[in-house]
Amino acid sequence: MGQSTIPSQFQIGSPLPEFSNLPGVDGKKYSSSDSSEKKILVVAFTCNHCPYVQAYEERIMTLQKEYAEKSVQVICINSNEIENYPDDSYEKMMERAKLKNFNFIYLRDEDQTVANKFFATHTPEFFVFDSERKLRYHGRLDDNWQKPEEVKETYLQYSIDSLLRGEEVKIPETFSIGCTIKWKL
Repeated sequence: MGQSTIPSQFQIGSPLPEFSNLPGVDGKKYSSSDSSEKKILVVAFTCNHCPYVQAYEERIMTLQKEYAEKSVQVICINSNEIENYPDDSYEKMMERAKLKNFNFIYLRDEDQTVANKFFATHTPEFFVFDSERKLRYHGRLDDNWQKPEEVKETYLQYSIDSLLRGEEVKIPETFSIGCTIKWKL
């Protein structure tokens, strides 16, 4: 599907980057191994303020709800700096999670090391790992962030369904669309 959108250090087939001790909006600390019993792990870089992420929140919650019984876990990580984007603070994350009733794990990456390990660039940006925690899909959720009713390509869902059937993901990469991650200077 053309040139890869992620650096050569982290390609389809790469192992899940390790992370630990990330605070969740539920008050617990999380690591990359916490969902090891799940068949599929979806790691998404999101935040509170990005209109693209806001447009996808309901779809992310629907995906987690529909796939929870199929041993799929969604983890969203907010790595944005908060000096210029105070809506992305841990406190504001807890408020938004409660307001929207998030059903997925929502973590804060304060020092941005996790985003760097994933070579993440956008919010939202999705990474799907199989049962061996190898990267099998990277990119966007679907092909229409503004109008869910006009979605024709459900890239993220298709990749999960393929892996659950034991098949290769036919479109393993798409270009993420959204806001850029807000890096500390």
